[in-house]
Amino acid sequence: MTVIADPRLGLVTALIAIVAVAQLHGLPAATAAFILAAMLGGVTRAGWPLARRLVHVEGFMLLLFVMLPLTMPGEPLARIGPLSVSAEGIALAALVALKVSASVLLLAVLVGSMEPARLGATLHALHVPERFNRLLVMTARYVDLIRAEAQRLRESMRARGFRPRSNRHTWRSYGHLAGMVLIRALDRAERVTEAMRCRGFSGRYPHAAFAPPALRDWTASIAVAVTGLILLAADRL
Repeated sequence: MTVIADPRLGLVTALIAIVAVAQLHGLPAATAAFILAAMLGGVTRAGWPLARRLVHVEGFMLLLFVMLPLTMPGEPLARIGPLSVSAEGIALAALVALKVSASVLLLAVLVGSMEPARLGATLHALHVPERFNRLLVMTARYVDLIRAEAQRLRESMRARGFRPRSNRHTWRSYGHLAGMVLIRALDRAERVTEAMRCRGFSGRYPHAAFAPPALRDWTASIAVAVTGLILLAADRL
């Protein structure tokens, strides 16, 4: 469930809100943005899926809390051997983590798990160039198939007794694996192109027209966008 049912408004609103969050410089404003995004996620009743996405993101954020306090100069809070933990590094890591987490929440709540075909129709309705639209949709559609192809090749290597080690044979085998994945992806692309031409593809996807956005969607979109701009203005004061 998304806050904004119309995908066009949801995508534009998410872009505005995320750009506003990315420009925040203060911890209070970033904290408020994260809290508001989490509250927005609670409104959609999508707590567990959002929590799973945040778990994946926070794993990378932990690296910031490990590296930035040790590498950024500033007032030392503690010492670990020859290294010092700076207060500025901790503050910067917290700021980045809050902004990234808030952006992920906003994107998940406002856009949700939009399918590639619906995303393509949304971008077409927003007058995104057709070439970019087609490239994005085809990439989103076939990346899982190419990943599955690579997984099958890895399983066939293990069935033949391959065990990865840090030696020349292992790296040569991985190079052959990457080359085979690229070759099969190229063959698949050629077959898909020929099939699309046989079905009369002329360079543009047929898209059904969207219904006008409902008043509820307009209200939610304006509220989210204005809230993001207010936080940005308050952060600049």
